[in-house]
Amino acid sequence: MTKPRVFVTRRIPEAGLNLLQESCDVRVWEDELPPPREALLREAADAEGLLCLLSDRVDAALMDAAPQLKVISNFAVGFDNIDITAATQRGLPVGHTPGVLTETTADLAFALLMAAARRIVEAVHYVQEGRWKTWGPMLMLGQDVHGATLGIIGLGRIGQAVARRGRGFDMRVIYHGGSNEEAARAIGAERRPLDDLLAEADFISLHVPLTPETHHLIDARAFERMKPTAVLVNTARGGVVDSKALYHALKSGQIAYAALDVTDPEPIPPDDPLLTLENCLIVPHIGSATHATRSRIALIAAQNVLAGLHGERLPHCVNPEVYGAQR
Repeated sequence: MTKPRVFVTRRIPEAGLNLLQESCDVRVWEDELPPPREALLREAADAEGLLCLLSDRVDAALMDAAPQLKVISNFAVGFDNIDITAATQRGLPVGHTPGVLTETTADLAFALLMAAARRIVEAVHYVQEGRWKTWGPMLMLGQDVHGATLGIIGLGRIGQAVARRGRGFDMRVIYHGGSNEEAARAIGAERRPLDDLLAEADFISLHVPLTPETHHLIDARAFERMKPTAVLVNTARGGVVDSKALYHALKSGQIAYAALDVTDPEPIPPDDPLLTLENCLIVPHIGSATHATRSRIALIAAQNVLAGLHGERLPHCVNPEVYGAQR
């Protein structure tokens, strides 16, 4: 029997790859960079399963160029790289990997918050550059985390996990967005209108998906509402923040610091002005980057592919309405 063909757009951890290779003819894009558009179209043309990454644009044109495609599985929780409407119209189930990276991403968000508060990266550079001559009472002053007010925008799984970490540091937690009132009460988080949260919070952590409504949610007006001592942490999506407005806010001292795991565009160009600022810490989208978590993501992504190939309901489906549609 001919094995179903699956295209994997980058090498993923062995847990997922081995599972696919047991029953599928798997082709893997081995380059570190994403496949160029023409290569993605070519490789998907005869594939029955597509396991893709956030950096791969999976649109209607690609779906139409892959007439044998039965399932799309994203190696991520988010799926803004995929045209979900087009997939549903074509009867294609789309899988993602929710839940598995919640705690790991929350760890990274809080690590960024701590590093920004205590100016860790600046301090490392200060030592490496030979500028440390003596101890001084005004040297590298940062901000206290304990007892500060933590504003969570998007109290979903990751937002709740960050809030719990904040409570462990005796932080007062306020939030905007998210409908789980029971979870908010359990954490001790208080709901606020967005403008009030921006004005009250010492630390603001973003945990919303990128949608037309959240695009540039944090813009010039939002920065005007924040404290001059405020720290912004973004582990959500780069497009949630207006990068030009962020640069102005940091450069002018409108806010104190930003710590970003995501940027817009991504990767951030090496000549981006944000990279010239000492009060802007940027890491390369490593929110889920632990061995254990990435292996679990790979396994779930592979399980979604196999379910789709077998005509079964995906364990984690973005568009469950597809099961009432026909391609």
